[in-house]
Amino acid sequence: MGMTMTQKILAAHAGVEKVEVGQLIQVDLDLVLGNDITAPVAVKEFAKMGLKEVFDKKKVAIVPDHFTPNKDIKSAEQCKCIREFAHDMEIENYFEIGEMGIEHGLIPEKGLVVPGDVAIGADSHTCTYGALGAFSTGIGSTDMAAGMATGKCWFKVPGAIKFVLKGKPAEWVSGKDIILHIIGMIGVDGALYKSMEFVGDGLKHLSMDDRFSMANMAIEAGGKNGIFPVDDLTLSYVKEHAQRSYKVYEADEDAVYDEVYEIDLSTLSPTVAFPHLPDNTRKIDEVGEVKIDQVVIGSCTNGRIEDLRVAAKILDGKKVAKGVRVIVFPVTQKVYLQAIEEGLIQTFIKAGVVVSTPTCGPCLGGHMGILAKGERAIATTNRNFVGRMGHPESEVYLASPAVAAASALTGKITNPKDVA
Repeated sequence: MGMTMTQKILAAHAGVEKVEVGQLIQVDLDLVLGNDITAPVAVKEFAKMGLKEVFDKKKVAIVPDHFTPNKDIKSAEQCKCIREFAHDMEIENYFEIGEMGIEHGLIPEKGLVVPGDVAIGADSHTCTYGALGAFSTGIGSTDMAAGMATGKCWFKVPGAIKFVLKGKPAEWVSGKDIILHIIGMIGVDGALYKSMEFVGDGLKHLSMDDRFSMANMAIEAGGKNGIFPVDDLTLSYVKEHAQRSYKVYEADEDAVYDEVYEIDLSTLSPTVAFPHLPDNTRKIDEVGEVKIDQVVIGSCTNGRIEDLRVAAKILDGKKVAKGVRVIVFPVTQKVYLQAIEEGLIQTFIKAGVVVSTPTCGPCLGGHMGILAKGERAIATTNRNFVGRMGHPESEVYLASPAVAAASALTGKITNPKDVA
């Protein structure tokens, strides 16, 4: 029996010809990532080892992005801890104020992950880089410390689910809608510790930004990772952003999958996840009357340039509904600058939108958009758990940038076609 794409990458990095589902292996790492919440714990564990240097100064990245710019004394101390560690260890890929971004937008933009890599990050949405044909997954802070020390990590080889995507999505249907549809279909534990492998002719209609959004949310279905085959679009992105060599892996024709789903993208609609789980999904026409207090457009899931373009297209020449707070978070400084150059920021501000520096912000209840008791937000973020964005009696609805922008204009969850 053959191997899946993920299994081939893991086998190569373990130095063996073949791996099997459930096998425990130790693999070499191409990137170890941490942020301002998780890295301080890893730094303390690293110090306990008594080591004076990391395994490779080029293969460790630390990005303070969750409570940055620092929202309080505690977050400032967290950032000071990792800033000093990065300096002492001479870590090359430390990105803070002025050159920062939300980590899962910044790492691909900086070319730090390429096809065929194995990347671990002390953040669950590290699975984002599967869009590039890499194996990337979230780990704990202790594993991050061990990874920084040794350049290695233990894994249990995951099984896989294949999603065969066919057809062309309709207008206003994006990668975010596709992954919400999938999570709604299989549930938040439907891919538990499995690789979610996306294939099919429908991929030619999905941009890199679509793919990043989909891989990003593989964890919301319990997936160990999400991964896309490497095609011309992937290689074009890699050649633009990375200076490193890469290796393309393809699944064997006789690879074994636990399940195979075929999805006709042309039949999908804009999709919204209701509180309090990402699998509590409804098609836009089934939403009903849901009034909102806040709109968040951004995050590591949907803060890229295409996301901002879609939102600006809908908001252009219009005003957000009275009483609705709308916040846009570009994913990186580069995207922020591009949005300025394209006139998107002017469009947002004229519409009554607040634009923030790149930061995770309210996505995890961090800052710059916390919800009060009884308030509702529609957000392009990735989780809508109880209290995720503030008060435990607030509500978060997950949606695409198009749905979020349309909803900003009406003050209730709205189909983009009704306002565009």
